[in-house]
Amino acid sequence: MKNARLIVAEALLKLERREAWSNLTLDRALEYYTLKPEEAALAAALFYGVIERRITLDACIAAHSAKKPEKLDGAVLCALRLGVYQILYMNSIPHSAAVDESVKIVKKLRKTQASGYVNGVLRSFLRGGAVIPLPQKPLSARLSVEFSCPQPLVESWLSSYGEEAVRRFLSGSIGPAPSALRVNTLRISPEELAKRLEQEGVAAAPHPHIPGCLMVRGGALHKTKAFGAGLFHLQDPASQLCALALEVSPGMRVLDACAAPGGKSFTLAQQMENQGELVACDLHAKRVGLIQKRAREMGLDCITPQSRDMTEFDPELGTFDRVLCDVPCSGYGVIRRKPEIKYKSLEDFTDITNIQYKILETTAQYCKAGGVLIYSTCTLNPVENGGVRERFLAAHPEFSPRPLGGLLGEDSQHTLMGEWDADGFYLAAFTRREEP
Repeated sequence: MKNARLIVAEALLKLERREAWSNLTLDRALEYYTLKPEEAALAAALFYGVIERRITLDACIAAHSAKKPEKLDGAVLCALRLGVYQILYMNSIPHSAAVDESVKIVKKLRKTQASGYVNGVLRSFLRGGAVIPLPQKPLSARLSVEFSCPQPLVESWLSSYGEEAVRRFLSGSIGPAPSALRVNTLRISPEELAKRLEQEGVAAAPHPHIPGCLMVRGGALHKTKAFGAGLFHLQDPASQLCALALEVSPGMRVLDACAAPGGKSFTLAQQMENQGELVACDLHAKRVGLIQKRAREMGLDCITPQSRDMTEFDPELGTFDRVLCDVPCSGYGVIRRKPEIKYKSLEDFTDITNIQYKILETTAQYCKAGGVLIYSTCTLNPVENGGVRERFLAAHPEFSPRPLGGLLGEDSQHTLMGEWDADGFYLAAFTRREEP
């Protein structure tokens, strides 16, 4: 019978080899092995913690190892990361246990000859006071180690957004991400839903700035009776702000061009009071089916889900009062939920801006004169955000910038950097000029 630490070590090694999503990798491991609830909780904390803090952990290892971390065998490095993580961030685990368990792991991973090395590095780290070796200069290097984010990303963000915003975003990217939901106001008020969730063991409080948004703690939200009754859907504050910025009203015709998993469509349909037509499109038929199922559960029959390639224009779809173009992106804004994303190089996304621009240019054709178009991403990569916006405005004089409104005020574009408990996000609003 494997213990939680060994299961985590094997899952981490699989993750690096296969480049799979972290949640899927751990879920499969926990489904295969039967662990007690406390052991499963330990496994999850270790697994996500090591992924999230990898750069910080490697800096600590490098300061006490004769070999650079990148030169170490994968199993040995994994055991060291687990040991350092427990020493730094898990106060309930004695330091001696963290060292001993890491030595056991490296043996069970068939690297017995490295057990003395693992023991020596971890004990040296402890003798040195278990201090994180933060570089003093440059600032990007210090922030990289402090918040475990690759230095090229930090440099790019510092040059685009400044130190205050970058520190705010990075500090929010470490540790458990807050959960938020959008109340289905067609069926229940936020106050009533909060009471019902409390009865099911979930603490819920109104978001201080976004009406209809509840911040929640505790409980498996998908398993609550309130979720089964279609009283809410899970949605980050940034995604809610994006939908609200479209300023829909009952009776409108609205297009959600890249709708899956459907959160923005559900919020828009509620703002429309379920009156009018909302066409929710996605390339993959399976994901369209999931949108349709959840819309039905929530009683949102104004939503028409469609499987459609939004890089190809279809005049038969007609025109819309409002168009939301939330495109596929590098995803750097959601690293607090999917920490492995931050380790991907900016160069991995060199071609994505052409896809984003093509989707934006295509969906813009569906926006009627006097209508509103919003372009959005969940990334902080400037070329995917303002870069695409500027290219679009230069090529399409029939569109002009429009204030985002609400919390975002008179800005026609805005990059969320951890404000309002929200994921990193980018929004740009346009109006199609009335024809003369």
